[in-house]
This record gives sequence, structure tokens and C-alpha cells, in this order.
Amino acid sequence: MTAMAVRAAVLPAVGAPLEVTGIDLPEPGPGRVRVRLAAAGVCHSDLSLSNGTMRLPVPAVLGHEGAGTVVAAGEGVTHVAPGDGVVLNWAPSCGACPACARGEVWLCAGALDGAAQVHARRADDGTDLYPGLNVAAFAEETVVPASCVLPAPEGVPLADAALLGCAVLTGYGAVHHSARVRPGETVAVFGVGGVGLAALQSARIAGASTIVAVDVSPAKEELARAAGATDYLVASDTTARQIRALTGKEGVDVAVECVGRATTIRTAWESTRRGGRTTVVGIGGKDQQVTFNALEIFHWGRTLSGCVYGNSDPARDLPVLAGHIRAGRLDPGALVTERIALDGIPAAFDNMLAGKGGRALVVF
Repeated sequence: MTAMAVRAAVLPAVGAPLEVTGIDLPEPGPGRVRVRLAAAGVCHSDLSLSNGTMRLPVPAVLGHEGAGTVVAAGEGVTHVAPGDGVVLNWAPSCGACPACARGEVWLCAGALDGAAQVHARRADDGTDLYPGLNVAAFAEETVVPASCVLPAPEGVPLADAALLGCAVLTGYGAVHHSARVRPGETVAVFGVGGVGLAALQSARIAGASTIVAVDVSPAKEELARAAGATDYLVASDTTARQIRALTGKEGVDVAVECVGRATTIRTAWESTRRGGRTTVVGIGGKDQQVTFNALEIFHWGRTLSGCVYGNSDPARDLPVLAGHIRAGRLDPGALVTERIALDGIPAAFDNMLAGKGGRALVVF
């Protein structure tokens, strides 16, 4: 297959508006796969790349949560073939670094090496383009390393499967792998976006008894309750106190923070009981400083932990998620509040900043 132009959403520079334009993709060489996208989710990490909170090479084709159909596979690719449905994996593990050797593939030292490799060129002027988070899913087609594609689960529509690549894996993993919620425990989820909605569904699957959803927007209550929330709070200065009131004045066993702001992280921590656990999923900037004093750390005995990609191993976890979907326990489609075209991504970014909606899904 020769190089051909496809439409893509390109970030010309940090802080610049996205441009939907033609790009020239190369042929899939050895160990690489060309995928025609069916759908791609608009994640807060894409916004973080565009505004410089996360630093990776630009100009770049953004998008890291997607699914599609294999168009062509290069020499040596054996686990997928043309015509196969696949889920894109934006953080492939190298299998050789210390983290991979420990089985912590979500912490792979080389996971984002591909983001520094030229991915394509602009069709209008030949400018080199990089793949924002390895897979450049905001495009009609993409070419990625074979390690960045996993067979799509049988019986799951590709539009739903797209969400497995980030939002669902992250939300599910935060609950089941990082926080390790046990049946009967109480949970609070801060931030009802795509990941937060997945975390709410996952807390319900884990058998949590009380599930409190917290968000700045009153309009998200219906979404949160449909996902499994038993209680809904509009974020305020009294949120921690309200959560303690809902849990016998003790606080929840687990808080899952999906926002990435210092104040929200601190509130999540304060909302847990003595000995409780807080998992931070949200990606915050370097200027977001969270402070604690030594006495309260001792007195409360709480645990605060980071969570990368839900501490998930996609190869291991996708079949598990597929089982939950087929059994009706997990509904990726319920995360989607808007279906858009490529040129709708900037508006989706604006909605994120304004705290509106769940997941916007680019449908090709």
C-alpha cells in the first residue's frame, strides 16, 4: 500500500488551535500496522498535551483512545491481520525494563518512546508530525507499532471498544487494581467525566455499598446515578463533611480522584475514613501543590497513591472487561454524551474545561 492522504486533527504547536488537515501516512513497514479508525474518544490527556500540561513532541496528531479495523500489516505481524477489529493501546510495554520485569507494565520506561518518532507528514507542506500519545487516533487512519494494537473483544461494537483503550481501562483499573475496592466498602469518585463514569460503574461491579459521586456540575447527577452512584454531591468547601455525614461520620473507605487538581486531591483524601485509601487518577500540572502536615499523616493513617493507566495490563484486562460488557455489568456506551466529527474536537475541549458532559466520541 502506498502512502496516501487522510484527514487528521493536528496540533501545530503547544497552545495553538487544532487544525483538521490532510496528512500523508507511510506504508506499514516491518512490525507495524495500518488501522482505519471507527471511533476515538476525546480524553483530558489530549487536552493536557494541547495546553502543555504534558510535554511531548509537536507538531503532533493527537488522540490515544480508539478502535478500528486493520487495513494492512507489515512483515512479522502475526497477532492481527487485515480485516480484524482492534483496540489501540497507547502505552505498550517493552517487556525488558525493570518495571516490566516486575509485572508493572503500566510503568514501562519505554511506553512513550514512540511519541518521539516521526509518524506522518502534513500533506500541504511536508512538515514532520509526531503521534501525540503513540497512536495518533484523531485521524481517519493511523500507522502504529504492532504492540499498539490488541484484538478487539468479540461481540463488542468498535465504537464501544474505542473507550476500552483509556477511559474504561483507567476507571476500572483505578477501582480494581489500585484502590482494590472490596465488596461492602464505601467509595467516593471525584470528577464525573469519562474516567469517573467508568470508575462509578466499576465500583458497582466491585460490590461497593455506598458510591458517592462528586462533580462541580449539578447537571451530571443523572449520568452519575445511571453509572452506579447511590449519592451525588455538587463540589463545595463542605464536600468532605458531607461525605462523612453519608458514612456514619467516618468517611469512605476509598476515594478515587479523576480531576488532577490540588484542592480536589486534598478533599478526596480528607473524605476517607481513618486508614482509608485515596487513588489519584487525574493528571495535574507541576504548579498543583498538595500539602500535608506530619501529624495528620500519622494520625489518620491514610494511604495516598498515584495511578497510571489504571495500573492495568491491557492484554490481561481487555478480556475481563469484555466479559463484564457481555454480561451487562459494564456499559462503555453510557460514558458517551456526545458523538462528533474531527472538527468538533476543539468544542469538546472547551466542554471539558467547563466541566460539561461525559465522553465525547469522534465517530468516523
